[in-house]
Amino acid sequence: MSREKSTFADRLLGRVSPAGLLSLAAPLVAIAFAAVITMVILAVTGAPPLDTLVIMGEYGTRPRSIVLTLNAATYYYLSALAVAIGFRMNLFNIGVDGQYRLAALTAAAVGGAVTLPAPLHVALIIFVAVLVGAGWAAIAGLLKVRRGVSEVISTIMLNAIATALGAWLLNKERLAVEVAGSNNIGTNPIGPSGQVPGLELVAGTQTKVFGLIILSVVMGVLYHVVINRTRFGFDLRATGRSESAAVASGVNVKRMILISMILSGGVAGLVGMPQLLGASYSYSLDFPTGLGFTGIAIALLGRNNPIGIAFGALLWAFLDTSASILQIQKISPDIVTIMQGTIVLSVIIAYELVHRYQISAEQRRVSRRLADATPTREGTPA
Repeated sequence: MSREKSTFADRLLGRVSPAGLLSLAAPLVAIAFAAVITMVILAVTGAPPLDTLVIMGEYGTRPRSIVLTLNAATYYYLSALAVAIGFRMNLFNIGVDGQYRLAALTAAAVGGAVTLPAPLHVALIIFVAVLVGAGWAAIAGLLKVRRGVSEVISTIMLNAIATALGAWLLNKERLAVEVAGSNNIGTNPIGPSGQVPGLELVAGTQTKVFGLIILSVVMGVLYHVVINRTRFGFDLRATGRSESAAVASGVNVKRMILISMILSGGVAGLVGMPQLLGASYSYSLDFPTGLGFTGIAIALLGRNNPIGIAFGALLWAFLDTSASILQIQKISPDIVTIMQGTIVLSVIIAYELVHRYQISAEQRRVSRRLADATPTREGTPA
């Protein structure tokens, strides 16, 4: 029996190329390197390196902290998926931040203004969010295919416009009302029929996991199926790798660019929904911001793979949650930001080294095959 297991393991490892093993090891090595850099910085600043990491680990594994990590990972995952759709098309959608905030504000205003049966109310709010996110991203797509404007420039500008437009709409004379018991303002609260109840997935705490964590899982599965199991996904990946090759195979590149931006914006519209429907029930001045930029880092960390992005989102959320204990220990929480930045930079460098190794290995393999296939000259012994 042990011999059979050994044979199976040998076969399994034999199917994995050295480059494949390097691809799997790259993020782990990068995270370990980031931990070493963080420990050095902690030592330089006078904080105990090992004790700090142990404190973060102990706090991050408490029941309430696990729930907070899962909740943060829920919207981080959606944000990274929105970015990843653009990346697979070789598009850099930096506008996810503006798209989800404008979508959440509009969806909150609509959700607070109507009363419907529970499933319809929630569906309407989500539909409005997707529609607004997709529509805002479509502007950048149209500018690129019609006028050749870089999506990087247009989405950055659209982020600024979305921020200004949101500030204009979130006004007492338009969509906002005073939040009871504070100086905050926000949209009219969404009624119980439009709220998504939390899930008691972690024992030992009364804090609940966002009910829309299921939506994140579903979107991850859809992303995998569409990108890897459909003709549209093949055309999208082919266009991202080589536009000229895609055109030669009959793909309408401009159409693919526009559709990809719309899909990316539609998913971006979902980013604020777990928080809006699971906790806030209103879009106010303290609604989470910056999730779109975090999604870029997580998409890079996960290499646009739905499973890799999930691990990246959980890691990022775990570090964010653990950072809250550092101030109590009189340690700057900025150390977590340094660690996150080091992880992303290290992973990018590691993946680039692996990519270059794969190219070099492929070139050597082709050279060997060509040498083996070279016919011998006449009269020369074979």
